[in-house]
Amino acid sequence: MRPIVFALCLLLAGCALFPRIEPGQPVAQVRSEHGAPTHSIPQADGGELWQYATQPFGTTFIQVRFDAAGQVVESWDGFAPARLAQIRPGMTEGEVTERLGPYRRIEYFALSREHVWDWNISNADGPGVATRFNVHFRDGRVARTSRSYEYGRDGRVFGGFGGSGVGIGVSF
Repeated sequence: MRPIVFALCLLLAGCALFPRIEPGQPVAQVRSEHGAPTHSIPQADGGELWQYATQPFGTTFIQVRFDAAGQVVESWDGFAPARLAQIRPGMTEGEVTERLGPYRRIEYFALSREHVWDWNISNADGPGVATRFNVHFRDGRVARTSRSYEYGRDGRVFGGFGGSGVGIGVSF
């Protein structure tokens, strides 16, 4: 268990050290400081959207929009609460992928006929030891979103009380 905790601490430290990307920076500077993006999407205005995904273990999704001249227009964390709130019923799988990047895991629930994609997100204000943002799809379109929380089996995270389980919060 301790090697896993140590590895997670290193990963989180690496995320905290990710240098800020500022408007006006040239594409070459962003590439030299952050490396190649995990995905790049051409934009209608001739620019590009670069995505730096940290799934399945990280809790950030940095996106950088460049103009046609190769200068940063803006950058943001796709998992910020305001960005997660933009995932609305009726959106397609492609629209969700562009906003949230690659999912951590996908599950199918036969009774509800839903495919549920999930992403690790920050657990700074949540209960338990991990928080997931879930997008529920029916027929390739968003039906709803939810959050789920994982709790430690031995309760040590909570000072020795508690138990195992998963909690779920639903939003429409």
